[in-house]
Amino acid sequence: MHQLIELHRGTVRAFSDGLGQGSVFVVRLPISTAKLLSPLMQGLTQDAATPKARKILVVDDNDDAAESTAMLLRLEGHEVRVAPDGPSALQVAADFLPDVVLLDIGLPGMDGCEVCHQLRAMSESADTMLIALSGYAGDDHRERARRAGFDVYLVKPADMKELNNIISSPRHMPGNLDRES
Repeated sequence: MHQLIELHRGTVRAFSDGLGQGSVFVVRLPISTAKLLSPLMQGLTQDAATPKARKILVVDDNDDAAESTAMLLRLEGHEVRVAPDGPSALQVAADFLPDVVLLDIGLPGMDGCEVCHQLRAMSESADTMLIALSGYAGDDHRERARRAGFDVYLVKPADMKELNNIISSPRHMPGNLDRES
């Protein structure tokens, strides 16, 4: 959450009188104007066309990364659910029927490629856009993701403007797994 606050040029401070005395957290954010927005948020808000709202599932075992990504996507008008692991992602996907799944590759236990493979095997996920979010940038990781069934491969941290453009596209961007993102 600290990074999200800094992204908006804010500050966070914590105070405590000691063990068992409780804590006070002070979060300060500037008044939102176009001049004060971070370059990331300016890019998201400058597009003239309003993107179609999508149902998006964010799957990441890093709670802060998942929640901050979900929050930014909600600000764009999307309906977002979050899952912390592979089995939860499969359950949420079956119930929620997302248009897009942002899926961390490096999940513990059932990794993102296995989750992708299982999603592709579900008939209700046939048209779902599956986007790999990975800390791994090598060609072998891209190839593994392509074989698993991902439409798009992005290296973390994902550029939110690019991510929003991909999500807003009517279908996945052909050849994405063949280029560096």
